[in-house]
Amino acid sequence: MEQRTLGSTGQAVSVVGLGTWQLGTDWGDVSESQGLDLLSASVEEGVTFFDTADVYGDGRSEALVGRFLAEHPSAGVYVATKMGRRAEQVPQSYTLRAFREWTDRSRKNLGVDRLDLVQLHCPPTEVLTSAQTRDALETLVAEERIAAYAVSVETCDQALASIDALAPASIQIILNAFRRKPLEQVLPRAAEAGVGVIARVPLASGLLSGRYTKETTFAETDHRTFNRHGAAFDVGETFAGVDFETGVDAAQEFSRLVDELGPDGATPVQVALRWVVQQGATSVIPGARNVEQARANAAAAAIEPLSQELLSALENLYDERIRAQVHHRW
Repeated sequence: MEQRTLGSTGQAVSVVGLGTWQLGTDWGDVSESQGLDLLSASVEEGVTFFDTADVYGDGRSEALVGRFLAEHPSAGVYVATKMGRRAEQVPQSYTLRAFREWTDRSRKNLGVDRLDLVQLHCPPTEVLTSAQTRDALETLVAEERIAAYAVSVETCDQALASIDALAPASIQIILNAFRRKPLEQVLPRAAEAGVGVIARVPLASGLLSGRYTKETTFAETDHRTFNRHGAAFDVGETFAGVDFETGVDAAQEFSRLVDELGPDGATPVQVALRWVVQQGATSVIPGARNVEQARANAAAAAIEPLSQELLSALENLYDERIRAQVHHRW
């Protein structure tokens, strides 16, 4: 699989990585054996980048990734985790003492002495622009608790501000065919500054698979049920902020365009992932709930580049169906 350098880390990572939110909670139940199997399948297909967080399942996701790494010491996987959602979301929570506590817990969960990459997990904007934050993160590097630091953000404005204030190794942001705003300023600015871009929610919480109808329901423990209106966290993390019924209609049109204009044999999921890769993100991190999904996601890296005709049609779809709902918000 194609590898790209993740910003100032100097580390090459696969253009299709693996997001592991589903190994914790908020996506229904994924058993431990299922989780380990899909991690293994991803690596077999060339994935070298896992993304997790200390809050996913209260550490369950990190622990499963850590167990996999212990059982496969030569897998060559680079792991990014996140910190900051275990405390009240106010600037006063983000102290060096807290950073040490959070990273100590993640090091234990992952079974490593030094974390590859730690991302601030969508903190308040004030944290992303603070010299105190940067000093604390640099201290973690000096103490060899972490090798590098980065940020995960909700908005384009936060991404741009953090690049200037923190000089992170990478930016993680929602980017998909239904969330295109980062293409305007964030990706160009990141490239200019030598900052990597990790694209999350690339399938708009599964919408872009084209498998959902307006009658589709999800488990009570699935964020696509309980966070549909932003009750638990930023609503942009669920269906990329698109109203479900609007998203279902637009996704059906997306699938039709893929059938008509996409590479032969490519699924809507694979085209959605390839679209992100083609925009220049360092790595795109879809989740997977089973081995079949993990293998299919990884295969997206190998499909032929999307045609200009398809790219233009997808841009028109966004402008006509989606832009008014999301573009001004994030």
